Amino acid sequence: MFMPEGHDAGGLVVVTGASGYIGSHIVANLLARGREVRATVRDSSDPERVDHLRAMPIGDGGSLEIVEMDLLDSESVNRAISGCREVIHTAAVVVLNAKNPQEKIVDPSVIGTRNVLGAIDSAGSVECLVHTSSTAAIRPQNWVDGQVLTTETWADDSNIDNNPYGLAKFSAERLVREWHDSKGNGAPRMVTINPCVVLGPPLSRRHLRGSPSFVMTLLNREIPFVVPMHISIVDVRDVAEAHVRALTQGREAGRYLVVSGQMWFRDVARAVKAANPELKIPTKQVPYLLSLVVSIFHPKISLSWARMHLGKRLFWDASPAERDLGMEWRSPKESLLDTVPPVLENGWMR
Repeated sequence: MFMPEGHDAGGLVVVTGASGYIGSHIVANLLARGREVRATVRDSSDPERVDHLRAMPIGDGGSLEIVEMDLLDSESVNRAISGCREVIHTAAVVVLNAKNPQEKIVDPSVIGTRNVLGAIDSAGSVECLVHTSSTAAIRPQNWVDGQVLTTETWADDSNIDNNPYGLAKFSAERLVREWHDSKGNGAPRMVTINPCVVLGPPLSRRHLRGSPSFVMTLLNREIPFVVPMHISIVDVRDVAEAHVRALTQGREAGRYLVVSGQMWFRDVARAVKAANPELKIPTKQVPYLLSLVVSIFHPKISLSWARMHLGKRLFWDASPAERDLGMEWRSPKESLLDTVPPVLENGWMR
């Protein structure tokens, strides 16, 4: 593991997007370690955004400050980052499709990240930036069944029409790296973390809108069957741990895939059903050709996406995170099954 010279864990750390799924678990991780955390949220009066943050245990020496921040308002970003030593930038929109993808998906990631970088420059106190990217910034449109992708790959063939989310994550990460490169030896330490589909305990109902949404389609029985989809999974607690370790460990300008393994959607459904036999979980898988027909009428899945993804397997090389950050992963099945109890206990099913 590589420790930046003269840098240790301490001082104020800002977590942007702290009310989000990954951001909330990062805040919990930092507070448990006794860190001083400034958590940014869009609306501090919204209980679903802040109540779970305020309820988190705080280790000795730690503190929690919740501040409002709008990524597209540079002044509010400057205020949030002023005086901090470290920034973990998780804030982004987790939306795959929208009627206006430039405004709803790309701009919040790219303009928001640009504002964060500008605020870091203005603050003059930031020694480390950990940026939440995604496997979507790595996965090109044309990949082959069984391929193993590494962090050498970029989703540079994404565009606003065929993959706006990939374009957003690719563009934001490239922006961070170009900013870092432009500063030469005087740059703050920088690391990016690239998770896949994130599962594990949701801490707020809002968290179900992100990666766990596909589990919710099973719990809410929104579909009567499952399609032949191969899903790469990582636990949200492991993602948080990777971010926190990256503050002091790993390579300078490191790019780390965080992926624990894969499951077919059919096996996801069967595992949830086996653990919760009282629930009516659809477990029957439709054949590939029929799933293509279904995609034509599905509101969230396009035929082109179905042709590209269904029935195919894609793998990721997460060994650098294991080597440099010392990461060990919870199994995909454990992460999946730990997603469900908070949903049932809090009555978050429709």
